[in-house]
Amino acid sequence: MKYALAPEIKRQIDRLVEKLEMTYIVTKNIHCIRSFDAKTRAYARIWGMAKLFKEVVGIEPHYIIEVISKRFDKLSERDKIKTLIHELMHIPKTFSGALLSHRGRYHQINDREVKKILKSINK
Repeated sequence: MKYALAPEIKRQIDRLVEKLEMTYIVTKNIHCIRSFDAKTRAYARIWGMAKLFKEVVGIEPHYIIEVISKRFDKLSERDKIKTLIHELMHIPKTFSGALLSHRGRYHQINDREVKKILKSINK
């Protein structure tokens, strides 16, 4: 599989984090890539860094947001934003390198929740 840095996605992520007031997200530790030839049905995905790296090696938590070029690039601008919001929702408020599942005790990550968030920034 081939990857390339995606600075335009990084700029969108930085703007979204600011607009959504996700103050717990350390944007300098969010990295964005575009993948080519990925064998997935996803439009994008997020990769966290295991807690072990922080505890043993002393590396700060980082996240990689990967957009799947052949799927993501065909989306409308609105759907691209929705997809990026969805990926950001997987980052826990502890910014620990872990990832939140789609369904948890105190949260849900689904289209309805993404639309609520999108509506709040479009006011």
